[in-house]
Amino acid sequence: MQKTFKITSEDGIHARPATALVNTANKFKSEVFAESGGRKVTMKSILGVLSFGLEPGDTITFLASGEDEAEVMAALEDIMVKEGLGDLHE
Repeated sequence: MQKTFKITSEDGIHARPATALVNTANKFKSEVFAESGGRKVTMKSILGVLSFGLEPGDTITFLASGEDEAEVMAALEDIMVKEGLGDLHE
């Protein structure tokens, strides 16, 4: 299962929102990864997420697999949308 978001926050994805995303991913049993710029990192480590250096207009794809993949994906989407970080990108 995967979803791609276009970053809309004028500050990009800095430490505070990256921490929220990583903390959310860590609440679930599924494997969760993020891809951007041709690189793939685990969503269970903040260093990987911050290493993307995501700026407005960039895209990030979340990939989840496991018993609660739908729940983790919904939780990540909730943070992206409610925090104004990004919009779902087709």
